[in-house]
Amino acid sequence: MYKVSRSSLFYICLVFMLFFSLSFSYYIYSIPDNIDIFENETRSFHLNFPFSLSFNDSEDILEHSYLNHTVRHSYNISPLQLGNSNLKLTLFGKIPVKDIAVNVIPDCQVIPGGHSIGVKMNIKGVLVVGMEEIENNEGSFINPSLEAGLQIGDVLLSINGTDVTNSSHVQDLINDSSKEVNVRVKRKDEIYNFTVHPVFSKLDNSYRIGLWVRDKTAGVGTLTFFNEANKAFGALGHAITDVDTGILFNVQDGEILNSKVLSVQQGKSGHPGEIKGIFYEADKPIGALRSNTEFGIFGEIYNSIENPMIHSSIPIGYQNDIKKGKAHIYTTLEGNKIEKFEVYIEKINYQTKPDTKSMIIRVTDDRLLNKSGGIVQGMSGSPIIQNNKLIGAVTHVFVNDPSKGYGIFIEWMLKASELNINEDQLVNNLNMAN
Repeated sequence: MYKVSRSSLFYICLVFMLFFSLSFSYYIYSIPDNIDIFENETRSFHLNFPFSLSFNDSEDILEHSYLNHTVRHSYNISPLQLGNSNLKLTLFGKIPVKDIAVNVIPDCQVIPGGHSIGVKMNIKGVLVVGMEEIENNEGSFINPSLEAGLQIGDVLLSINGTDVTNSSHVQDLINDSSKEVNVRVKRKDEIYNFTVHPVFSKLDNSYRIGLWVRDKTAGVGTLTFFNEANKAFGALGHAITDVDTGILFNVQDGEILNSKVLSVQQGKSGHPGEIKGIFYEADKPIGALRSNTEFGIFGEIYNSIENPMIHSSIPIGYQNDIKKGKAHIYTTLEGNKIEKFEVYIEKINYQTKPDTKSMIIRVTDDRLLNKSGGIVQGMSGSPIIQNNKLIGAVTHVFVNDPSKGYGIFIEWMLKASELNINEDQLVNNLNMAN
């Protein structure tokens, strides 16, 4: 008979304990520390044994219902009033693991978009998108930035203490300090400082540090919503990133403009389609761009704009309101005409943390399938409506099946907007209460 040695048994137990510990830690990490719930929303939570939630006995902000399964605890949490509350994640119902802050915030109503918009964005600093070797007068090839430690994807913030404004400004600052330059960059969420020694280029008789940089971007997308009360808008449902590096652009300033669709390249399996449009009335921008996030772009409209198909605000639909089945989107595929198309929600990914892939939708409208083949680039941000509620926005297309794509829950866009969309209504509620 095969016998397991004590040392082997020890290592097996050690591996098992390590695996359990990592799984345990990851599960706890996956549960958010802070949760925002709108006043008319009901949020569901599902926890696997041995985890459960503990509620304050004197709770006056939230109410909950509980369904106990053998290996799973399910909770429905509904707000009683605006305010803040705390839940506790516990182990075996006794041992506290972490606190979860719950914020009940005012409900809001917005007007769905569907407008084709042009986006012009100036980047905060300049983005390094490439590097090159420079030939000096001796015939040697050198890349000073690479030798100093800079990387593609870095954002140049300043040179010798002067904030960088654009790519030509970089060149001017380098020529003014030909012997040595102190470069400050942002790499992900960290700030670094490097000393770079420029090289005199034989090619163009100027000092260079071997970088290709980008300071602005432009493109076409779709407006998701706007709020008449405080002029806030949201669009795209995902970030604007650099095409070469995939880095998310930090906004210095920017604007959204009226756009007119000229043509639509049909999507086919393996080849996503694309909306091709042009900006018009560039001297009359629609609004100011304030932020570029993983969940869309946000800002403030200058003047009231209209959706000719929806003349007044409609309520938000939260993820627990969404059902599998029919819905529709608003989007623009010809000129500046907003049209309504039917889609089918095939899957709902209930989420406790924001993500751009919240649900899977399938285009069922023959008119849209004939025009574009389904979802195409430039359609991102198209609002998704179900039961007269704005529930989300189109974000991505399935490359191998353009009739399908992902949508983001609208609540994640509202949370990411950082434009205090609900504050005006909160003030109104408090005034009415007083």
